[in-house]
Amino acid sequence: MTMNLYPSFGLLLVDDEPSFLRSLSIALERSEGINHLHRCQDSREVMATLARENIGLVTLDLTMPHLSGEQLLSRIVEEHPDIGVIVISGLNQVETAVNCIKLGAFDYFVKTDEESRLIEGIKRAIRLQELKRENQELRKRFLTDTLEHPEAFAQVVTADKGMRSVFQYLESVAVTNQPILISGESGVGKELIARAAHTLSGRQGPLVCVNVAGLDDNVFADTLFGHQRGAFTGADQARAGMVEQAAEGTLFLDEIGDLSPASQVKLLRLLQEGEYYPLGSDRPKRMRARVVVATHSDLGEKQLAGEFRKDLYYRLRTHQVQIPPLRQRKQDIPLLLEHFLAEAAEELGKHKPTYPPELPVLLANYDFPGNVRELRAMVFDAMSVHRSRTLSMAAFKRAIQQACPDTPPARAAERAVFAADEPLPTLDEVADLLVQEAMQRAEGNQSIASRLLGISQPALSKRLKKMRAQGSAEPL
Repeated sequence: MTMNLYPSFGLLLVDDEPSFLRSLSIALERSEGINHLHRCQDSREVMATLARENIGLVTLDLTMPHLSGEQLLSRIVEEHPDIGVIVISGLNQVETAVNCIKLGAFDYFVKTDEESRLIEGIKRAIRLQELKRENQELRKRFLTDTLEHPEAFAQVVTADKGMRSVFQYLESVAVTNQPILISGESGVGKELIARAAHTLSGRQGPLVCVNVAGLDDNVFADTLFGHQRGAFTGADQARAGMVEQAAEGTLFLDEIGDLSPASQVKLLRLLQEGEYYPLGSDRPKRMRARVVVATHSDLGEKQLAGEFRKDLYYRLRTHQVQIPPLRQRKQDIPLLLEHFLAEAAEELGKHKPTYPPELPVLLANYDFPGNVRELRAMVFDAMSVHRSRTLSMAAFKRAIQQACPDTPPARAAERAVFAADEPLPTLDEVADLLVQEAMQRAEGNQSIASRLLGISQPALSKRLKKMRAQGSAEPL
């Protein structure tokens, strides 16, 4: 299996001491999983390597034969301004450090300092370069309105511009190692978006999905980290956790907003340190999976209420995707209807039926609190009782009726309907306007319009006749 390279761009280590290059390479790979490394001992080869390879960051020794670090720094900044440079010196010279920063270096370190400080500096530089490249990719995609890998979103049926923006954003951030937080109401298709992110990442390992809702702390730890034999009563043999199963792939944690406080601490440590301990083991293991999480909750509100750790929230929202609900992308309803009809027909062994033209209108005037999942259930229910050539609307009407009370909710009271500085219309005028709006939304279908108004169809028909007689009904 091909090992995933992190980061997506190369890191060029330049030093004339082979032992330092070797030790730094080992430390970066072992402690942080940074393995997309190029090493160079001859300063004269640096510029050719930058021209040939996809390098995003350079660590540059200051004192080398042939070309000095300061000379190379000036050339790199001039010829490759998008590449970040970290200067490493054997001497702690403040004046030299300040000059390197002025020339354009990202940071300056002394070799005799603790190795952990240098590695942390390299990690910061990598994150900065990733953000710069993501911003460039986002700008390019939004300006050209293009998708480079539309096949990754083949399972997401949509023609909505908001969803297309989500796709463009995912293409820009999918190759990084940082977590992705997918937010959206239940039933909008968060797992499909997670699968698309995994596909776009190009990672060689599998996508491993875990729903963490309702897991207590011990079960959560055992599920994610696994256990050693004898770790607890009944642990007759060792078991690999989901983190290990997702190695070189993606770990998808669904319903992350329902995680207990103790489990939140464990997840935070996993993301911060990049390592974990299987239950019953005192030897840590490196996490080699990318983490994607999803929630129907508002994590911002939960952390303000003290129900979700603030540090974990900010760690998870490095890349955040908000999936719009179906009621905000109603142009997708006919597409989804066709898709689910074909899917249901194949699964139930029936021919795909035609449906009345009023059906998409009926569905477009329903809020779909269960979103795409609810529409799919409606279609499968209707197909299960379908017998004739044309699909009956009865199953859809029944489902909507069960979901909505007979009296429509008084949502109008929640928002301003009339301008405060204008005179109020009469009751008859308001009623006429309401009827006209309902007929427009129902595309002239009196049955659907009467349902929207909460009155019977004969009552609506009588009202329309009265309006036509008064000349107040607009043509539909």
